[in-house]
Amino acid sequence: MSKLILILNGPNLNLLGTRQPEVYGGDTLADVERDCAAQAAELGLDVQFQQSNHEGALVEMIQEARETSAGIIINPAAYSHTSVAILDALNMFDGPVLEVHISNIHKREAFRHHSYISARADGVIAGFGVEGYQLALRRMASLLG
Repeated sequence: MSKLILILNGPNLNLLGTRQPEVYGGDTLADVERDCAAQAAELGLDVQFQQSNHEGALVEMIQEARETSAGIIINPAAYSHTSVAILDALNMFDGPVLEVHISNIHKREAFRHHSYISARADGVIAGFGVEGYQLALRRMASLLG
């Protein structure tokens, strides 16, 4: 049986493909989801892909994942830099957590250089565009054996 990986996306990622394409590229979130599903199938994983602009909704998704998912890949977007609530929820999750950023947050504004989520993440992938999701899935497969 395949292991379920929750792929969470934070605020404004629903606008991927149209929001600042010079920073985030032209792929839409639907493109990323399609590519992740294909990659996961090759790796013997299943994915559940979710996005919310609301911090509490993301916290609830993480809480639900405690019962359903073997691992979490999260692009917390702007909540990376502000959300202790998401960090606390991730700290209650027993499986591996990988943090993904499409852009290199360390080459951007100074306030983006710190991520609360990184304190829990087993790995961070930043600056590889949407390919970072594929890298995270490969690493997740490795972590889960």
